[in-house]
Formats: sequence, structure tokens, C-alpha cells
Amino acid sequence: MTRFEAVLFDAGDTLIRLSGSGETLLHKAAAGRGAGPLDPDEAGAAWQRVLDRSSTAEEMAKGRDLDPERHRQVWTALYAEAGCDKLLPGLSDDLYALTVAAESWEAFDDTLPTLRGLHERGLRIGVVSDTGFDLRPALDRLGLTPYLDTIVMSFEHGACKPAVTCFTAAAERLGVAPERTLMVGDNPLTDSGAVTAGMFAFLLPKPSPTGPRGLTHVLSLV
Repeated sequence: MTRFEAVLFDAGDTLIRLSGSGETLLHKAAAGRGAGPLDPDEAGAAWQRVLDRSSTAEEMAKGRDLDPERHRQVWTALYAEAGCDKLLPGLSDDLYALTVAAESWEAFDDTLPTLRGLHERGLRIGVVSDTGFDLRPALDRLGLTPYLDTIVMSFEHGACKPAVTCFTAAAERLGVAPERTLMVGDNPLTDSGAVTAGMFAFLLPKPSPTGPRGLTHVLSLV
């Protein structure tokens, strides 16, 4: 097997995720407005509508991960259309503010041990993420930044995965050839673009509600 010299990671749902469920954030946003508890069934149904629509081709084509202002507009519109503002006027704006706040994100249990293990093995480490807002504050807060040699975010790069340039830009910054690079992610439609760039790809299954992500498997590959 080719000896890897670098490992690239997707960010959301690979290294980090929103703390709690989306319903938890809905209730937190409502509490921030001084409102009483939301109806749990209605809040759950609204968030499910967000989940059902957020990954559709129609939503993905709106360019939400290429510009911060566009990101805010697309997501707040989606929240409103899913019924969040019917639960409480203005809830969509507050929900968006929560989802991009560094304090709303958590690392998986095995994220830091995996990054630390790769660093100790002398590998270069990068993040390649489709995002319309800056993830650095969250990565800083979670103690991940010291292990990251480069971060490529779509809104800064001007392209989203699976575009080859997202992956090759990261490899070039790390000074590592694509064939010596492993990409770790969770979305076969986007993260598998690393293969087109000449890299190897390791795709994770859907994360469990609690516990480790399965990232330590990466250590066995390097």
C-alpha cells in the first residue's frame, strides 16, 4: 500500500457536529427570546422538515457554501419554510445564529485522539469543508487547531466538493502529492471527489447519537 504522508478530513459530521439535536437548538433559540417551552411534537416536525430538505439537490444548488451572506439567507429561508417562524416569530434568525456559533459545536469522542495519533506519526493534517461560515472559532475552541496544518473552506476557496481543486489545493498547501494523501469524510457524493484528484478516500457511516465516530480506524490505515 502507498504510504500516506497526509490525511484530509471533512469537518461537519466527521470531526465535529452540532451539540445535541436540532430540536435542542430550536428550544434554546426560543428560550433566548424569553418564550416558554415549544411544543415538542411541533418542534420535532419542523426540524425533520429541515433535515429532509437541507440535503436535496435544489437546496445544494443555491450556493449557500460559497458566500457567508448567501449562507445566512438560504438557511434562514429554509428554517422559515420548515415552519420555525410559525413556532415563534423570528425564530429562524435566532436558530441560524446558534448554528454558526462556535459554542454550538462539539468534537466526537475520538476526534482529538485520532488527530493526536496522526500528528505523533508525523503526518500532515488538513480540513476540507463545504461551509459558508468560518469554522476556525469552533475548531479553536475544541482544541483541534494545533493539529491542523491547513484548512480549506469552500466560501474562501470559491468551489465546493467534489470539485478536484478543493482537494488539490489542500495537498499543495501541505506539500504532499495526491497519491500520498488520504481523504476522510462521510458524504459519498462530495468527499469521494478526492478519488478524482488522485487520492484515496475513507468514508464513514452515519454517526451514532453518542460515542466515538470511528475515526480511530484511520490510524490503522496509516
